[in-house]
Amino acid sequence: MLILLAFIIVFHITSAALLFISTIDNAWWVGDNFSTDVWRMCAMNTSTCVAITDEFNEYQSVQAVQAAMILSTILCCVAFLVFILQLFRLKQGERFVLTSVIQLLSCLCVMIAASIYTDRHEELHQSRGYRMEVSKGQYGYSFVLAWIAFAFTLISGVMYLVLRKRK
Repeated sequence: MLILLAFIIVFHITSAALLFISTIDNAWWVGDNFSTDVWRMCAMNTSTCVAITDEFNEYQSVQAVQAAMILSTILCCVAFLVFILQLFRLKQGERFVLTSVIQLLSCLCVMIAASIYTDRHEELHQSRGYRMEVSKGQYGYSFVLAWIAFAFTLISGVMYLVLRKRK
């Protein structure tokens, strides 16, 4: 049981780390001389960054992605704290349902954020606010990490739903 518990804790911490990295790092959309995320666009040859503000087309979509990713990261951290509390408070044989629900909500939020970005990326990268051509890029590793975090939080949420407290 101790090995299973250690695996679940490591899996959950990995999910949270993936969410933090994909939310913070500047690599949702990359090209030869630029990288951009939901916060700013950076030119690699001049090392200048421009914050994404309301002058950009589809700024509301960017804000939705920002909010969903932040909410997903917060919910994943809250789920971990609730799991630790339930670990000491639940009676033997009960399930970690509250932890599972919170983790599945985190999963839903990251899915919403990545789906919005996937759907709106063409309009996002044709904005007049960019100082260079960014439409000829590709998805970066932060975007991929967001989808991996979706899978990890989904698996983690289901694991908590199945898991029963044992001695």
